[in-house]
Amino acid sequence: MSQRHPLLPTFAAFAVAIAATLLLVSNASAGEFFEKDGVALRGHDPVAYFTDKKPVKGSAEHKADYKGSTFHFSSKANRDAFVADPAKHAPQYGGFCAFGMAGGYKAATDPAAFSIVEGKLYLNYSRDIQKQWSGDIPGYVAKADKSWPAASKQTKVHE
Repeated sequence: MSQRHPLLPTFAAFAVAIAATLLLVSNASAGEFFEKDGVALRGHDPVAYFTDKKPVKGSAEHKADYKGSTFHFSSKANRDAFVADPAKHAPQYGGFCAFGMAGGYKAATDPAAFSIVEGKLYLNYSRDIQKQWSGDIPGYVAKADKSWPAASKQTKVHE
């Protein structure tokens, strides 16, 4: 007859705690931008928002890392433009919803809900939220700019 070791439940709890800690550490090491499936902007090309005036899906064939996040591009030329000046093409507030950021929280974004204002790319949670945000862009940008330093440290993202 085999006996269970008296420390087995303690060891199991310890193993679960270690696994949870590793999971949290790996999530915390993600980049500064909103990512889905390990790619910023849900895989859309940030440069294309400026050149094509619409969201264009990028490819892993043309990718670049910036501030710990991986961006995909629709062409080598767009990747090269981004690498030359990433701050010019990267979305504001880490690609999180500009309206949500005005409220002090991170929210996911829809690549189709975007605006370019004064040469900066802003994304929103949905087209409905974008319409609301468009009602007072300067006011929401001012609030979001003020909220971003603290909100950027949040780990919770409203999906």
